[in-house]
Amino acid sequence: MASSRKSQQNPKLSKRIAVALSGGLDSVVLLDSVCKAQAKNQIYAFHIHHGLQKQADDWLIFCEKLAKKYQIHFDFRLLHLSTEETKGNIEARARVGRYEALVDLCEEYGVEDLLLAHHQNDQAETVLLQLLRGSGVAGLSGMPISRELSGKQNITLWRPLLNQSKQELETYAKEHKLKWIEDPSNQDTQYRRNALRKKIIPALEKIQPEALANMARSAELLGEAQTLLNRLAQQDGKALLHQEQIKVEPLLALAKRDLPAANNVFRYWLQTQQLGMPSQERLQAWWRDLEKAKADARLEWSHDERKIYCWCGMLQVGNVEEGRWSLKTIPAKSKQLGLPADWVKQAQDNNQISLRKRLGSEKIQIKPKTPRKTLKNLYQEADMPPWERQAPLLYIHEELIAVAGIGLSYPHLVSSGRRVLPEWVQNPVK
Repeated sequence: MASSRKSQQNPKLSKRIAVALSGGLDSVVLLDSVCKAQAKNQIYAFHIHHGLQKQADDWLIFCEKLAKKYQIHFDFRLLHLSTEETKGNIEARARVGRYEALVDLCEEYGVEDLLLAHHQNDQAETVLLQLLRGSGVAGLSGMPISRELSGKQNITLWRPLLNQSKQELETYAKEHKLKWIEDPSNQDTQYRRNALRKKIIPALEKIQPEALANMARSAELLGEAQTLLNRLAQQDGKALLHQEQIKVEPLLALAKRDLPAANNVFRYWLQTQQLGMPSQERLQAWWRDLEKAKADARLEWSHDERKIYCWCGMLQVGNVEEGRWSLKTIPAKSKQLGLPADWVKQAQDNNQISLRKRLGSEKIQIKPKTPRKTLKNLYQEADMPPWERQAPLLYIHEELIAVAGIGLSYPHLVSSGRRVLPEWVQNPVK
């Protein structure tokens, strides 16, 4: 996008687009080329303030001034990494937080296309990192030119500079007299990516001048191979994949006949659940657990900061019940039952609305002309997995009113007047 010498096809962008602006050379070049090609009133620049560097405040100011110079919209997010999060792989933690913040900004402003400034050198570094980790085809295919991001709306992430080298971007910046900032942490070779950038890639380029372009080409070919593997997994998994779950018994049967095919289906399912690929050791350990488990066994695995459960003969990813109770106003003409709005408002004013953890003896009536039942019985009747029973119970005036996934206290519902409906809204998985 920055270089007219490239024949790369540009993405078909929506009316509102956003550039992830760090203030570094790459994102400044991307922003400049976008502003030259698009209507400025539809361009947004989003900056993520990580707070990991002393100069972070200065970078925010730089980006804000740059957006003002181009006369485009600007906003930012502060990314707070806790002490625990900064332990271990800080690069990965910051990357996950950055994507979540960018998705939030896109949703706030109705942006459907988000542009990132990853280039050919970044792709080569990614491929090398994945190679060092012993990754398979999915990992070695590197970063795609585009992909869909999970969120409340459809957001497409684009990398329009992926086929351009760092040197080409530097040439563009000098020709157009652009200014940018330098992140001193990019010089710290204790980070693996920086070590590859400073030590390994220059050595490879001396051996093979086209090393970066060739690695990018290999990543593209592997991406095509992964597409074919996904298609094969869909075929092999027709009898195994059910909605967002995978059937254990036929999966084990496939593994006995053709372990590589079963591994491929397993990895494809993990990918559909937006989970990272497991190491070979972890995958083998999972197979051993499944082979030893009885048909009605309950297993639990921690992977990629989420939980995978084996329950009722199915593997499924259990989303930890993080969310909130929301009061939805029911339209006056609607016949839907709800809680009296004035009664709820009075409870709010008197601090009589509370959230409580389940103790085990709670009862609630959720249907007319039926007795009150224990939550245990209601959960069992609804065939609700254990990990989905953790949402807090909603109490109003010391009475149990709502249970997530089960229903509302029927005696408290009315069909006329101003009404509200309690809803448990689960936080989306980013």
